[in-house]
Amino acid sequence: MDMRRKKAIVEAALESEYERQALGIMNTEQALKLEDSDGLVFSHPDKEAGVTDHFVDQDELRRLVRRSTSPLPVSQ
Repeated sequence: MDMRRKKAIVEAALESEYERQALGIMNTEQALKLEDSDGLVFSHPDKEAGVTDHFVDQDELRRLVRRSTSPLPVSQ
């Protein structure tokens, strides 16, 4: 398992039609434990938390983390 991605740092924010309000900085494992809420978004784990404008919802964050921690397929 790639611990670097599982522990990547993201910014959590609440996003509305008009603004994005920062909630805090956490690792991806903590972010995925948060209760899913409308408007809850996270900075992309490959970008710099607190600086980037590239945000994803919790489902997309889960896919990104799962993809990066999946074992590589074994070649036949």
